[in-house]
Amino acid sequence: MSTPSSAKAPRLKTVEATDALVLTPKNHHDLPEPVTHWLKHLEQNRRYSPHTLAAYQRDLQQLVQLAQDKPLQSLVNGNIRQFLARLHGQGLGPRSLARMLASWRGFYKWWAPQSGMALNPATDVRAPKAARGLPKALSVDQTQALLEAPVLLAQTDPISLRDRAIFELFYSSGLRLSELVGLDSQYTQTKEHTSSGWINLADHEVHVLGKGGKRRTVPIGAQALQALATWLAIRSQLAPPNASMTDQMALFIGARGRRISPRVIQGQLTKLALQAGLPTHVHPHVLRHSFASHVLQSAQDLRAVQEMLGHANISTTQLYTKLDFQHLAKAYDSAHPRAGRKS
Repeated sequence: MSTPSSAKAPRLKTVEATDALVLTPKNHHDLPEPVTHWLKHLEQNRRYSPHTLAAYQRDLQQLVQLAQDKPLQSLVNGNIRQFLARLHGQGLGPRSLARMLASWRGFYKWWAPQSGMALNPATDVRAPKAARGLPKALSVDQTQALLEAPVLLAQTDPISLRDRAIFELFYSSGLRLSELVGLDSQYTQTKEHTSSGWINLADHEVHVLGKGGKRRTVPIGAQALQALATWLAIRSQLAPPNASMTDQMALFIGARGRRISPRVIQGQLTKLALQAGLPTHVHPHVLRHSFASHVLQSAQDLRAVQEMLGHANISTTQLYTKLDFQHLAKAYDSAHPRAGRKS
């Protein structure tokens, strides 16, 4: 089926788990009615993912507990600041506090106008800033050693050919793990299933639905194209005849013919890295970071890398310029005749 020029898949938003938060168990129906209505609004009208809805529910349960017997519509800016300070004092990390504050702010943005509140009490409240560490990336040589590991190239069974296609595509196109798992072998739109992401081998492109429901198209390199073609030629060996539509169209499937799970990919990559003798732990996001770092080292085009990675803000992409500088600094230290020498 041909790819429509303006196809829109359901918008999904996800959040990443950060610090664990211990909550008093509460049933969804024990929450105040406005909170329940907001969660239903996000589920039915905004099409938020179950993972995101569960995170918002936990965050709002925490707000209810902190408020104790105070009605939510009576809370003011000072209360919100006090709640965050209390949680911070209990050891909750900056990322978790920022996520929680975003949940509270979103709820009040929706509910304050309906309840007659003068202001959103979470407005202008800021969570503590989290230190931004540099993303981990492999060197070019390490990446080559991983993707050309004899244990990977020597095997011709379906699982090994699938894994090679997965790892080549990760490094070729800089995809997120969730984006790769959601890929279909071609665009499909039926009553049972609509593709959120797919590949187009003829045009050497992969179409993905990234964070915030943003679509982007990224090139596929020659090595990844070859690995994908080899995998697709034998994919049917793992596909059962009675699979659901979402599993039938999945680009990558597991040993039982279901759409592959993130955990399987993580496990296979970890095993390959150990077999290839890499000195560092390798997870799927490392290949994404390596893609960005290596392209930036060669092209020096920050905007192009931002677009390929699907970053909303270029400040996120700028982290890779620090990696690039580290690479240049090492080269300088090893090559310049007077580097590091005292005059």
